[in-house]
Amino acid sequence: MIAVVQRVARAEVRVAGARLSGIDQGVMVLLGVAQGDTTADAEWMARKLVGLRIFADESGKMNLDISQVGGRALIVSQFTLLGDCSRGRRPGFDAAAAPEVARHLYEQACAEVEGLGVAVERGAFGAHMDVALHNDGPVTLVLNSSTGRKKEPAAD
Repeated sequence: MIAVVQRVARAEVRVAGARLSGIDQGVMVLLGVAQGDTTADAEWMARKLVGLRIFADESGKMNLDISQVGGRALIVSQFTLLGDCSRGRRPGFDAAAAPEVARHLYEQACAEVEGLGVAVERGAFGAHMDVALHNDGPVTLVLNSSTGRKKEPAAD
Protein backbone atom coordinates (compact mmCIF):
# COMPACT_ATOMS: atom_id res chain seq x y z
CA MET A 1 0.00 0.00 0.00
CA ILE A 2 1.19 3.44 -0.88
CA ALA A 3 -0.20 6.62 0.64
CA VAL A 4 0.41 10.27 -0.06
CA VAL A 5 -0.45 12.07 3.17
CA GLN A 6 -1.01 15.80 3.27
CA ARG A 7 -1.67 17.82 6.41
CA VAL A 8 -4.61 20.03 5.53
CA ALA A 9 -6.61 22.94 6.89
CA ARG A 10 -9.53 21.62 4.80
CA ALA A 11 -10.22 19.20 1.97
CA GLU A 12 -13.24 17.95 0.06
CA VAL A 13 -14.35 15.49 -2.61
CA ARG A 14 -17.00 16.23 -5.21
CA VAL A 15 -18.58 13.73 -7.59
CA ALA A 16 -20.63 15.01 -10.55
CA GLY A 17 -20.50 18.50 -9.04
CA ALA A 18 -22.03 17.49 -5.70
CA ARG A 19 -20.05 17.54 -2.45
CA LEU A 20 -19.56 13.96 -1.28
CA SER A 21 -17.30 14.47 1.73
CA GLY A 22 -14.98 16.92 3.39
CA ILE A 23 -12.94 17.73 6.46
CA ASP A 24 -11.42 20.69 8.20
CA GLN A 25 -8.12 20.20 10.09
CA GLY A 26 -6.61 16.78 9.52
CA VAL A 27 -5.03 14.72 6.77
CA MET A 28 -5.91 14.14 3.16
CA VAL A 29 -4.76 10.66 2.18
CA LEU A 30 -4.46 9.32 -1.36
CA LEU A 31 -4.27 5.55 -0.91
CA GLY A 32 -3.09 3.06 -3.53
CA VAL A 33 -3.46 -0.69 -3.07
CA ALA A 34 -0.80 -2.84 -4.72
CA GLN A 35 -0.93 -6.43 -5.89
CA GLY A 36 0.07 -8.63 -3.00
CA ASP A 37 -1.15 -6.24 -0.30
CA THR A 38 -2.93 -7.92 2.61
CA THR A 39 -4.86 -7.02 5.72
CA ALA A 40 -1.48 -6.61 7.45
CA ASP A 41 -0.69 -3.74 5.05
CA ALA A 42 -4.03 -2.06 5.82
CA GLU A 43 -3.44 -2.42 9.56
CA TRP A 44 0.12 -1.08 9.31
CA MET A 45 -1.01 1.87 7.19
CA ALA A 46 -3.78 2.78 9.62
CA ARG A 47 -1.46 2.68 12.64
CA LYS A 48 1.13 4.75 10.80
CA LEU A 49 -1.41 7.36 9.64
CA VAL A 50 -2.91 7.79 13.10
CA GLY A 51 0.48 7.85 14.82
CA LEU A 52 2.25 10.38 12.58
CA ARG A 53 3.35 13.35 14.67
CA ILE A 54 2.87 16.01 12.01
CA PHE A 55 0.79 18.62 13.84
CA ALA A 56 2.26 21.55 15.73
CA ASP A 57 2.43 21.61 19.53
CA GLU A 58 2.30 24.82 21.58
CA SER A 59 5.92 25.54 20.57
CA GLY A 60 5.18 25.16 16.85
CA LYS A 61 7.11 21.88 16.64
CA MET A 62 5.60 18.95 14.72
CA ASN A 63 5.02 16.82 17.79
CA LEU A 64 1.30 15.94 17.89
CA ASP A 65 -0.66 13.25 16.09
CA ILE A 66 -4.08 13.64 14.47
CA SER A 67 -5.96 12.42 17.54
CA GLN A 68 -4.24 14.95 19.78
CA VAL A 69 -5.47 17.85 17.65
CA GLY A 70 -8.98 16.47 17.09
CA GLY A 71 -8.34 16.12 13.36
CA ARG A 72 -10.10 13.94 10.82
CA ALA A 73 -8.94 11.99 7.78
CA LEU A 74 -10.24 12.17 4.22
CA ILE A 75 -9.10 8.96 2.52
CA VAL A 76 -9.42 8.61 -1.26
CA SER A 77 -8.58 5.48 -3.24
CA GLN A 78 -5.94 6.30 -5.85
CA PHE A 79 -4.76 3.40 -8.00
CA THR A 80 -2.64 5.73 -10.13
CA LEU A 81 -0.10 5.88 -7.28
CA LEU A 82 0.95 2.45 -8.55
CA GLY A 83 1.54 3.78 -12.07
CA ASP A 84 4.80 2.75 -13.70
CA CYS A 85 6.11 5.57 -15.87
CA SER A 86 9.51 4.04 -16.58
CA ARG A 87 8.73 3.08 -20.20
CA GLY A 88 7.01 5.06 -22.88
CA ARG A 89 4.61 7.89 -22.22
CA ARG A 90 1.54 6.01 -20.95
CA PRO A 91 1.72 4.73 -17.36
CA GLY A 92 1.27 1.03 -16.76
CA PHE A 93 -0.85 -0.11 -13.84
CA ASP A 94 0.13 -3.78 -13.57
CA ALA A 95 1.30 -3.24 -9.99
CA ALA A 96 -2.14 -2.08 -8.83
CA ALA A 97 -4.43 -4.57 -7.12
CA ALA A 98 -7.56 -5.75 -8.92
CA PRO A 99 -10.53 -3.46 -8.16
CA GLU A 100 -12.38 -5.97 -5.96
CA VAL A 101 -9.26 -6.57 -3.84
CA ALA A 102 -8.38 -2.86 -3.75
CA ARG A 103 -11.90 -1.89 -2.63
CA HIS A 104 -11.82 -4.41 0.22
CA LEU A 105 -8.39 -3.30 1.49
CA TYR A 106 -9.22 0.39 1.05
CA GLU A 107 -12.36 -0.07 3.15
CA GLN A 108 -10.40 -2.07 5.71
CA ALA A 109 -7.76 0.67 6.01
CA CYS A 110 -10.51 3.28 6.53
CA ALA A 111 -12.19 1.09 9.16
CA GLU A 112 -8.85 0.53 10.93
CA VAL A 113 -8.26 4.29 11.15
CA GLU A 114 -11.76 4.72 12.57
CA GLY A 115 -11.09 1.90 15.02
CA LEU A 116 -8.08 3.87 16.26
CA GLY A 117 -10.37 6.78 17.13
CA VAL A 118 -10.03 9.07 14.11
CA ALA A 119 -13.12 10.10 12.14
CA VAL A 120 -12.81 9.19 8.45
CA GLU A 121 -14.49 10.67 5.40
CA ARG A 122 -14.16 8.75 2.14
CA GLY A 123 -13.95 9.35 -1.56
CA ALA A 124 -16.07 7.36 -4.02
CA PHE A 125 -14.19 4.20 -4.97
CA GLY A 126 -13.81 3.95 -8.75
CA ALA A 127 -15.56 7.26 -9.48
CA HIS A 128 -14.18 10.32 -11.23
CA MET A 129 -13.71 12.77 -8.36
CA ASP A 130 -12.83 16.41 -8.01
CA VAL A 131 -10.53 16.63 -4.99
CA ALA A 132 -9.66 19.98 -3.47
CA LEU A 133 -7.45 20.68 -0.51
CA HIS A 134 -5.78 23.50 1.35
CA ASN A 135 -2.38 22.07 2.31
CA ASP A 136 -1.23 23.21 5.75
CA GLY A 137 2.51 23.81 5.82
CA PRO A 138 2.83 22.39 3.26
CA VAL A 139 3.39 19.01 4.85
CA THR A 140 3.34 16.08 2.43
CA LEU A 141 4.64 12.58 3.17
CA VAL A 142 4.74 9.30 1.27
CA LEU A 143 4.18 6.03 3.11
CA ASN A 144 4.80 2.58 1.67
CA SER A 145 3.73 -0.45 3.67
CA SER A 146 5.97 -2.84 1.73
CA THR A 147 9.11 -1.01 2.88
CA GLY A 148 7.79 0.37 6.16
CA ARG A 149 6.69 -2.97 7.57
CA LYS A 150 10.18 -4.40 6.98
CA LYS A 151 11.76 -1.62 9.07
CA GLU A 152 9.58 -2.08 12.15
CA PRO A 153 11.05 -3.94 15.10
CA ALA A 154 9.76 -7.48 15.53
CA ALA A 155 6.92 -7.89 18.03
CA ASP A 156 7.72 -9.84 21.18
